[in-house]
Order: sequence, then structure tokens, then C-alpha cells
Amino acid sequence: MRIACWQTLTRPSDVTGALARLRVRAAEAAAAGARLLVTPEMSLTGYNIGSRGLRRLAEPESGPMCEEVSRIAAESGIAIVHGWPELAGERVYNSVRVVGADGTGLASYRKTHLFGAIDRMSFSAGETGVVQADVDGLTVGLIVCYDVEFPELVRAHALRGTELLVVPTALMSPWHFVAETLVPARAFESQLFLAYTNWTGRERDLEYCGLTRVVGPDGRVTGIDAGASDGLLVTDLDLSLIPKVRAETPYLTDRRPELY
Repeated sequence: MRIACWQTLTRPSDVTGALARLRVRAAEAAAAGARLLVTPEMSLTGYNIGSRGLRRLAEPESGPMCEEVSRIAAESGIAIVHGWPELAGERVYNSVRVVGADGTGLASYRKTHLFGAIDRMSFSAGETGVVQADVDGLTVGLIVCYDVEFPELVRAHALRGTELLVVPTALMSPWHFVAETLVPARAFESQLFLAYTNWTGRERDLEYCGLTRVVGPDGRVTGIDAGASDGLLVTDLDLSLIPKVRAETPYLTDRRPELY
């Protein structure tokens, strides 16, 4: 299966512009043969826009932002993973949603591990760990940014059958090692594909790292270097690698969970 990751320059709070750019990139990804497009954390609004800005822009999943993404997916004929501030009652969640190529919402996930004050001042934590969707027969799992730094959650996805774990992120300097070291380790130790998709550029006091990458179950990385302003990473997933790697290095079957 061919997928695309969109590393993009942040433009805070510009929802109209974000949707317009998404429409262009979705068409480009589909023309390149991709069946799934993954975007960064909070891709429709920007991430570091403050709690007031997030609450002002927050919408339920049935709101106009998500509806427009569904239209873009259906027009382009490509599944899309996007992030937005989800309003549920009085709470705002850092949420990610996958939409099928026909525009149907397939699944949504609320970030469960909140990163420091920047997250805790703006969001409530989600309470559901493993969320998956079927995209053209591929089992896609959803997590967000800081979540990937918890190996237990990634392993839980592997044990539940996730083949591709998508990780919209807003990784900032000086934490380059997360993309360069932890992300490949997570893919290798849980033996699945992982699509880590980041912003680039500056948003208020944050400088994003770029380093968008797709990592295979063998730990091999295809990626965009830090500093690239805006671009699509298009890559093919060889799903036959998953059983091959798991047979060669049987981490999942050699586990002894009764000891821990």
C-alpha cells in the first residue's frame, strides 16, 4: 500500500487556509498513487495557539471542519488522517480522525498522554488507548505525538493487530532524538509500520523539528530531513515484511508478561 505524509509549515489558527492547502495536497497525494494521507498534530488549527485560541476554534466531530475534510477525501479519492481540537461538552480534546476515501469517518482518537503544561492547560486526556480503522484492508492505529514515547501503548497496538500506526505530531526542538531514535525503536520493537508526521517552522515560542518519517517493522527509515518547509513523503508499505520480521526476531511471542 502506498501512503503519503504531509510535513507542512505552520500557519496558526488559519483554518480556512489549512483546509485549502489540504485539498491541494490530498489531490497531489492521490495523483501519486497514495491511498492514505497523514497530516501533523492539530493540522487544521495549529498546535501552539494557546488554550483560548483552541477553545475558540474547537468543534465536535460533526462540526464544519471535519465535514470539510470528509468532502476533500471524497473529492480526491484518498483516505485522510487529520487533527483538530475536539469539543465534547465542556472539554476540549487533542483529537485525530481518519476519514475513508469516500468521505466516511472511520475512527477518531483522543490523545491519552498529555505533554507538560502546553497540553494540560488546553486539553483533557482521552481515556481509550487502542483505536483502529480499516483502510483498504490495512489495519491502521491512531495515536498522537507524545503517546509514541510510551512503549506500552505501541506494543498494545501490535498485540491488537495494528499494521500501520499513524502518529501526527508537533515535535519541537531540542527533541530531535525522539524522531531520530525513539520512533525507529518503537517500530522495530513492536514490529509494525509507523508514520510519524510533523510540522516545520516556528509557532509562537516553538520551533518544530520536521523529521517526518515512515519506519518499517525492520527499523528502516524513509524520511524528510529537518528544515524542509513543506512537502509530501510518499512511500510504499511492503506488508509482507511484518510476518517476516516477526519470525526473525519474535519479540511478540517471546514476551513473558506474567513476569511484568
